Amino acid sequence: MEGRTAADTLDADQLGAERGQRATLVQFSTAFCQPCRATRRVLTQVAGMVDGVAHIEIDAEAHLTLVRRLGISRTPTVLVLDAQGRVVRRATGTPRTADVVAALGQAM
Repeated sequence: MEGRTAADTLDADQLGAERGQRATLVQFSTAFCQPCRATRRVLTQVAGMVDGVAHIEIDAEAHLTLVRRLGISRTPTVLVLDAQGRVVRRATGTPRTADVVAALGQAM
């Protein structure tokens, strides 16, 4: 997963769901994206293993303003948010479970 980005802060209104108490995994997907399905499984599994972590999936095509603001250029893109909603890590493609857990360690 790539390093820190600009000080983007995302709230529940922008995400369409409540953030996790400790961290949030935000996945940008599209309907016909095969790697997005695998990413969903990985992020759902990790969020279920770590207390206070939420997984939110966003349809990139339905949220183009947010996609442009965050510079999302392909799906899946995963953002890791800290407890305040700041983007602390981002990655494209299907992440490995170990990489997601390591990124959460930096966010919490």
